[in-house]
Order: sequence, then structure tokens, then C-alpha cells
Amino acid sequence: MTNPLRALNDHGQSVWLDYIRRSLITSGKLQHMVEEDGLRGVTSNPAIFQKAIAGSTDYKQTLAALVAEPGLDVKTIYERLAIEDIQLAADIMRPVYTQTKRRDGYISLEVSPHLAHDTQGTCAEARRLWKAVGRENLLVKVPATPEGIPAITQLISEGINVNVTLIFSREVYAQVAEAYLHGLETYAKGHDDPGRIASVASFFVSRIDSAVDGLVDERLAKARTVDERTPLQWIHGKVAIANAKLAYARYHELFSGARWEALAKRGAQTQRLLWASTGTKNPTYSDVLYVEELIGPETVNTIPPSTYDAFRNHGRVRKSLEEDLQGAKDVMALAEQQGIRFEQVTEKLLTDGLTIFADAFDALLGAVEAVRNASCVELTGRQTYHLPKKLAKDVDEMLERWQAEGNVRRLWAQDASLWTGTDEAEWMGWLGITEDQTAHLDHLRTIVGMVKTGTFTHILLLGMGGSSLAPEVLTRTFGKMKDFPELHVLDSTDPAQIKAMEQRIDLTRTLFIVSSKSGSTLEPSIFKDYFFEQVKQAVGADEVGGRFVAITDPNSKLEAVAERDGFRWIYFGRPSIGGRFSALSDFGMIPAAAMGLDVAKFLDRTDEMVHACFDTVPIRENPGVVLGAILGVLGTHGRDKVTLIASPGLADLGAWLEQLLAESTGKQGKGLIPVAGEPVAKPSAYGADRLFIYIRLGSGPDATQDAAVEKLEQAGHPVVRIIVNEPYDLGQEFFRWEIATAVAGAILGINPFNQPDVEASKVATRQLTTDYETHGSLPPETPVCQGNGMALFTDEKNARALAQTIGDTRTLARYVAAHLGRLQAGDYFAILAYLEMNAANQHALQAIRTTVRDAKQVATCVGFGPRFLHSTGQAYKGGPNSGVFLQLTCNDPVDLEVPGAKYTFGVVKAAQAQGDFQVLTERDRRILRVHLGDDVAGGLRTLQKFVEEAVA
Repeated sequence: MTNPLRALNDHGQSVWLDYIRRSLITSGKLQHMVEEDGLRGVTSNPAIFQKAIAGSTDYKQTLAALVAEPGLDVKTIYERLAIEDIQLAADIMRPVYTQTKRRDGYISLEVSPHLAHDTQGTCAEARRLWKAVGRENLLVKVPATPEGIPAITQLISEGINVNVTLIFSREVYAQVAEAYLHGLETYAKGHDDPGRIASVASFFVSRIDSAVDGLVDERLAKARTVDERTPLQWIHGKVAIANAKLAYARYHELFSGARWEALAKRGAQTQRLLWASTGTKNPTYSDVLYVEELIGPETVNTIPPSTYDAFRNHGRVRKSLEEDLQGAKDVMALAEQQGIRFEQVTEKLLTDGLTIFADAFDALLGAVEAVRNASCVELTGRQTYHLPKKLAKDVDEMLERWQAEGNVRRLWAQDASLWTGTDEAEWMGWLGITEDQTAHLDHLRTIVGMVKTGTFTHILLLGMGGSSLAPEVLTRTFGKMKDFPELHVLDSTDPAQIKAMEQRIDLTRTLFIVSSKSGSTLEPSIFKDYFFEQVKQAVGADEVGGRFVAITDPNSKLEAVAERDGFRWIYFGRPSIGGRFSALSDFGMIPAAAMGLDVAKFLDRTDEMVHACFDTVPIRENPGVVLGAILGVLGTHGRDKVTLIASPGLADLGAWLEQLLAESTGKQGKGLIPVAGEPVAKPSAYGADRLFIYIRLGSGPDATQDAAVEKLEQAGHPVVRIIVNEPYDLGQEFFRWEIATAVAGAILGINPFNQPDVEASKVATRQLTTDYETHGSLPPETPVCQGNGMALFTDEKNARALAQTIGDTRTLARYVAAHLGRLQAGDYFAILAYLEMNAANQHALQAIRTTVRDAKQVATCVGFGPRFLHSTGQAYKGGPNSGVFLQLTCNDPVDLEVPGAKYTFGVVKAAQAQGDFQVLTERDRRILRVHLGDDVAGGLRTLQKFVEEAVA
């Protein structure tokens, strides 16, 4: 099969990589990309260097040596690091430079963005960098500001190659081309070989669509008729490509005619257009849109890593750049007619681009300063582990195997054969999401403006599983933020819990976020129906839509509902990112921005972990891969109960990790069972099936936890320690664990991106609610025992097994005792509570679980239904058959109608419990259901008494 990247060269387009770091070079990957992909150049910028320095050990030794040199300031240290990288990369690209007769094989280095408005300063720094690098295949990057353009002329006239960056408009591009021609003519007067001068004009693409689409969306939100909406919809997502096509047509005009021919006869090179910012930012567009639609001769496309891998995987090559030039003109004309002032857009993009580069440059110098002051601990140093000798040896051998087989490269290349060879490559969009989000912050800021300009005091997110758990972690970790509404999350069909949430908010001053990836998940749909009706009654039909926004995948049922009901905004997830891997996509970041989180800072911190987990990082220094190897290897050795101990300030992270680990790995009879929220005990309380992972908040550690974990390690239990410096580093944990889960899945031999048994439970629930609508009731159930207002239920097989133990005296207590008596070494005990998730119930269930753990030395889990159905429920049904389950249900003291449906929320919860029970019994699980009746508190006290008697 032809490599699509190599095929671009056949169409006259050169592929360059928009990325550089030391390990890319030293690992041999850059050389491999030249040989296998036909890579012909490399570009860099301060943000890339900053992430490489802060997020890896690439520069550790060199930095230490430079810091020891007297008299070096921070900028000099950075330049010494960067220049060495540039020189190494230039040497690798030198054969390309020679083979293409100086047309390709270039590497770029940027002048300080703080000199963007200083012509002489730019020239002086460019001369200094050119001399310091000492490679003729260097391009010095200069921004296309009014002060930068004369610098281009001067530098070209002196024989210095220039990459002109931050070009957004055709008018500025024409000025840049003129500056190059003028400089080239001056150089040619005194030199015989003008062909040795090279320049590219970096024309930015996707940022234009991001800016214009934002303006279009604002107008669409105000449009009231089809005639108003149609032209806006027609230009959506088309302006950037149209602008680029017209710039390419201008290129042919500028580099033709007598003036150019005179230079061409002497061997001069044209200044090619280089398409920059070609990663797709809008999830409704193809992830390779800005590569596929900009293919033409005599052009360059500098591609960021995630887009580069995606195009290699599924890019389609055709000569697209000269297609439908008239259509491109029509798009630009229509945009102007719709009030899009393109000159204003591009001026703002230039200003914003300079700010982004300057901020990145300052952050880069700050990272170097932190190292110089010895106040920075590399990410690899924040994760340590202590394993028994045999397990440590097995983990080490697994890492060696992964290194030898190039498995980390295969992971980043989205190679499905690393797992099961099925659909894994379709679910890897999370690998590049931080890069895309960072370059597309404007859409995250729209909701900030929405909440700050409104009178909202609360935000209520209506979701389930992957749509709700990350926002819940964020709001419980950060709390209410100053000057922003308080974020609440509803993910329960329990009527009492829904009513309690409704009473916590002011319906007239709440922004509702309906979040559902598929757009058809039952719970968010009926949450929306209920609260939409409540708000409509409070504020009126004309106002209700303006209080709701949606987050969903493109073309979902929820998108249609949101458009029909006049939602204020619709945000889109990426179809290539599954729900539990979506924390850093809009499903996590839109609620984060709405609650007041500095998402730019959050994503910037996260990106350090992304870089630390790249395939170019030495495998033993890759935090995500090392953690994944530990999880996978210990999971195959019976240490499959991953016990999560988190500092109080990060306590809710466990709920998110439960879903990620259980839903990703628990299938085909294999998997990891996450244990979150279980209080830490003495080492003697645990069996030999545990792996302990201590996630310690550096800014707020707990001394008791520190001491308890130390005792576990001293007793010989395997322990991993992860230090999270402060809450804004939480995104790093999202990404670290996503990589680790993908690695563990490969080691376990499963597809970590599907959830077949979650779907089975949904099907069962749908059938039961359909039966209710048809017959007016759920199927009847017969208890095996009842008394004191409580009843026990199970299936025939479990009933027979329990009866053999109980004998003739069949009481509630004896059934509970017999059920718990089935727990063996290596099993786990899980409470599946279809109760209101409140403090009293949580306290009671924690008491029950610790009683069982201490007596039986088994791992214990507590989950509230239905939320755990979208989380640990997958592992309970599809993972190892080592669970002993106690399902708890109750009568609902109050119930709530679901608007437009024949069933109530109480019926839905009951159907979910029955459906869950049904699938568990079909999977031959050991399960007993305790129906607590009307008195939940009293029933839990009685159950606790039964448990204590059973284990005594």
C-alpha cells in the first residue's frame, strides 16, 4: 500500500514536520521519517521547545552542563539547546537538501517573537542565529508584521534564508513575495548564484476557519429564517481553504513574467507557499482536511505530529489545490456579504498569533529558569514504583520487549494490530486533542462570555459516564471559582437525587449543559426533557432555549433536538474519541471553561505530559508507558485489583479512573478491577491480588496516607507513587492514565476502546422500559426470602447455590451470610446501590465494605446506580468472573414524571436495576439483590448487622 505522505511528493508537494525535540533526533525517528515517509523538512517554534524541556528528560544532561557554566543567562541557555537541536536536525536533512538541489531539506529556527515590531532587532538576531547554527539548510523564521517585511528584504539580500511566518491574508502575502523578490534582486547584483537563497511564505490555514466559523456561529445563533441561515451555513468551514487557493493563484502570478524570468534564468528559486496551522481544530471536519484540500505543485505542507500520523493512516491524495477556483472566489465574496470583515479577522489573527508565540517564548524561558534554579522536577521523577523482585523483573522485560518491537511508535501511529487489529485506529483522536484544543481556544472562550455576560449563578451538567465524570472531578477538585457560577453534575435517575439537585439551584439563573456523545443515551435525554419543561414553566417558552447548551458528536440526535429547541449553543466532540477518553475534549473543557478554569493554563500543563509520553522518549522515562506496563504485567500475574489512594484534594479522581480502567480493560474474561474510595488499612487487611497506586497532591498531602502507603510498601505490596504538584496538573493525569490504559490493554490482549457489555445492559433496560410502556408495569419478580420490610432476590442458579449452604432455615441474615461466604482469595466484593447518592448512604455503604474487606481480605467496590453502569459495570459483566455482587434497591418515597413518556424516573431506575441484574446473571455472576423497601436508612443498618454477623 502506498504511503500517502510519500504520494504528496509525487504531486509536487513537500511534506515537512511541524515539530522538533532532542529525542526525535537521537531516537532515530526523524531519520526513519525521512526514509519511510519522504519527509523533506522540519519547522519549530518556542512552544514545541518549551514542552520538550518541561515534559521530558531529553535535555537533562545538556541543561546540567549549561547551568554549571558561569555567566550564561536564561535566553543564552535556551539558544544553546535549540541551536544544537537545529544543527543535528539540519545534518539529518542535509542529504535531502543535496538531492533536491537545495529545494528542500530545511530546518527552521525562530527569532524572538518580542522583536516582531523591531526591524533592526529582527535583522540583528537573525544574523546572529544564522552564524551560530552554521548550516546553509537553515531557515530563520521572521513574522510578517509591517516591521518584519523590510527585515525580510534585508536578510534575503544578505544571503540569509527566511521562513516568513504568520501570514493570514493574500494582501500581506503579496507584500512578503515582493520583499523576497526585492531582496533576491539585490543579492543577485553582487553574487553569481542566487539559487542558493531559499524562502518559504508560511500561510496559516485552520486558524482562519476557527476565527471565521466563530463569527458565523454567532450570526447563526441570531438567524431566525432559512434564508438567513443558508448562506451562513454554506461558508462555514470553507473560508480558510478558499483563501489558500486564491493565495496559490496569486503565487503563480507573482512568480511569472519578465521580472521573475530574469531571476529564474540565473537559477533563483521561487518562494514557495508553505501551508501552516494544518491540524484540524473543528471536530466536525475531517482530521486531515487541511492536508487533503491543499495539494498542489510547488507547495509545502508543514504538518503537526497527530495530523501527520493521521494522514499516513488514512489520507487521500489528489491534486486539489487548483480545483474550483471560482468557487473559492464565491466563498470569499459571500463571506463579505454576510458581514465577515476579512481584513479585521486577519489583523486580529496576526496580533493573537504574536501573543501566542510571545507567551510560549516566555514560558520556554521560564522552564529553563526553573531548571537552572533546581525548582523543576521532570515528570518522570514524579512517578516512582516499588515492586516485588519477580514482578519488577517481569515489568522490566516487558519494557525491553516494547522497546525492541517499537510498540510505542505503533501506539502513536494508531496501529490497530498493537491490540486486536479491529477498529482501534478509529478511536485514537485523544492522542492529539491537547494540541488541537490549545490552537482553538476561542471556542472555549465563547462559553466564558456566555456565563459572565448572563446572570447565571449555577451551571447544571446533565450527562452520564464519559460525559459527566471528568467535569465532576474538576468541580469537586477546584470548587466554586471566583466570579463564576457553581458547576453541578447530575448523573442519576434516582428521583430523590434529581429533586435534591433541583432544589440546590435557581431554575431561572442556571445554565444547563446537556452532554451526550451519542446524543441518544437514555439518561441525558430524559434529564433534558425534565429540566427543559421545568425551566419553560419558570421563564416561558421564548426564553427556555437560551438557558441550554449541548455537547455532542456531529449529526447526533441531540444536535437535532438542540436545533429544534433553540439551544443557545452546540459544541461538538470528536467522533474519533470515545467517551471515557474525552476528558480533554469539549466534553471536559467546555464545563471547565464555564466554571472558571483557566483552560489555556490547564491544557498547557497537560501538553507537558503529552510530550513526556511521545514515542521518541526513552521507554523507561515515558511515564504513561511505564505505568501501563506495570498495570498490564501485574494484571496478568493476578495483581488485578488496582487500588487507588488519592490525597483528599484529588479524591474524586478515583471515580474517573474507575471508568477508564474498568470499561477499557474489563472484557473477554480479562481486565483490571479499579478499587476507589476504599479507606486505607493495615497491610494485613489485603490479599496478594492488589496493586496500590498513590496519587499524592504535592500542594496538599495527607500525612496519614503517607505513613499508610509507606507501611504497605515495607510489607512487600507493589506500590506506585504519582506526585501531582497542584490541581492545575490534573490534566496531566488524564493523559498519563489514557496512555497507560492503552498500553495495559495491549499487554492484556484486548481492545481498550470498546465496551460491549455496557451496551448489553442498555439493551436490557430499553426492553424493560418498552415493556412498561406497553403493559403499565415491569415484569414481576418473586423474592427468595423476605421480612422486616426487606426482600431478597436472585436467579435460580444462585438460589440453588445459596440454598445448599443455608439449609432449611432460610432467613435474610443466613442468605447474606451464605452469599458473603462465597468470597475466596482473589475475589472482590461489589455493592451496586440503586439508592440516592447522599452522604448518609455513602457512609453506611463504606462501613459495610470495610467490614467485608477486613474480615475476608478481599478488594471491595461501591457504585451507585445507574452511574456505575457506564463505568465499572463493563468490568463486572465482561471482566474476570471474580466478583461477588450485592445489589441494593428501594422504594422511592417520591417520584418524578418524565415529560412525554409513560414511565417515571423511578421506573427507569428500577428498569436499570433489573436490566443490570439480568445481564449479570446471564454472565454467570454471583449476585444477590437486597430490596430495602421504604426505610432505606433502617434497611442499611439491618444489612450492616447481617454483614457483621456473617463475617464474625
